[in-house]
Amino acid sequence: MKSDENLSSDKQNLEQSVSVENSSSLKNAAQKSLEKKPNSQSIISPENNQKISTAKTQTLIDLALKDLRLSREQLEKELEELSKKKDQIDTELKSSFTGQSDAIARKVKGFQEYLTGALQDLAQSAEQLELVVPPVIVKPSPLDETKEAEPSKEPEIIPAVSDTFKPDESLIRKCFNQFLEQPDFYAEPWKLRRSLESIDIEMLEDWFFSMGGRGAQPSRGSRSKNALVAAGIIAILGELYGEQFQTLVLASQPERLGEWRRCLQDSLGLNREDFGPNSGIVLFERSDGLIERADRLEERGELPLIIIDAAEINVEIPILQFPIWLAFAGSPNEIYEEDGLI
Repeated sequence: MKSDENLSSDKQNLEQSVSVENSSSLKNAAQKSLEKKPNSQSIISPENNQKISTAKTQTLIDLALKDLRLSREQLEKELEELSKKKDQIDTELKSSFTGQSDAIARKVKGFQEYLTGALQDLAQSAEQLELVVPPVIVKPSPLDETKEAEPSKEPEIIPAVSDTFKPDESLIRKCFNQFLEQPDFYAEPWKLRRSLESIDIEMLEDWFFSMGGRGAQPSRGSRSKNALVAAGIIAILGELYGEQFQTLVLASQPERLGEWRRCLQDSLGLNREDFGPNSGIVLFERSDGLIERADRLEERGELPLIIIDAAEINVEIPILQFPIWLAFAGSPNEIYEEDGLI
């Protein structure tokens, strides 16, 4: 029993000690809270509240001002870009067709208004003038007078074809005499370096003074002899006309033209360069090319000398219109030999 009482007493003592400790701890906590309260009250005072509100307001104002500055700068940039675009559009309008036509239309309209005013002033001035129509006097023109055509007292004299070389007969006969002398192998180019026979001189006299340099002569029997006679004609025409004439040789085969070139080159002391389109002697296989070349020479005021080979049976009619030409008429045997029939 004593033990139970002791236990209960111990229990009570423990409870009392616990309650005392709790009460002491509560007191200590209350004192600490009371000590802290004055500090918190001192921080959150009316003056501090006003300072805090003022700082917040200043911060908001600064932010608003910053936003306004940014928006102003942005608007200024946009205005600058718009002004640049406006200037560019104005420039394009001035340079474009629409802008130019608009400017021209304005100028035309202004000029039209000016003309309208000027015409109105002119009409008013004309109304105030007293116009008198002067009488018209018609005089006969000297061109209207018919004059009787007086017959020419001196009839026109047409020289004969045979008289073509009559003015130069002395010079030509002097050349004939030189051709009968000994050959001059060192004579100047375009001078005859060979000698001719009397029968050749007779043929040249007939061609120059009877035919007037236009006609056919019998062949001398070979192409080399014919080329020698033609060389004499070329030398004489060179004395008369200088470089104002060109020799055109017609032979229908290249072999014949080659023989003509060699004989003329030897007889006149020429080079290969003297045979060509722009040289003194031109060789042709076809008559149409020769006729075209002769026409061009006459257009330039030069004289074509046409020489036709004895193997050519026919002579084209257009060749006969030129002033100087010589056709060698081959004998039947000579033509047969050329054609290989003998």
